Amino acid sequence: MLILVPVSVRSLGTTFPTIINSHYQESIMNKDQNKGRLDEVKGKAKEVAGKVTGDKHLEHKGKIQNAGGAVRAGFGDLKEDIKKVSQSE
Repeated sequence: MLILVPVSVRSLGTTFPTIINSHYQESIMNKDQNKGRLDEVKGKAKEVAGKVTGDKHLEHKGKIQNAGGAVRAGFGDLKEDIKKVSQSE
């Protein structure tokens, strides 16, 4: 959804419309969320590759990386929730 918001630019004495993509603004992720989700994907890929090739070690490494990524992404989610709560107060 696009929202047009009038923004005053006092130095110029005029108003310019600014386009804000509200959905995009809410979907920006912090560093921990990004790295965690990326590790989840990498881990899942290793896990599947291990299953396909019969490599139990690779499959196990993938499961561990996937779980670690989920933990890091969860930590990033928690940071975002705390940030939202502190901004609303």
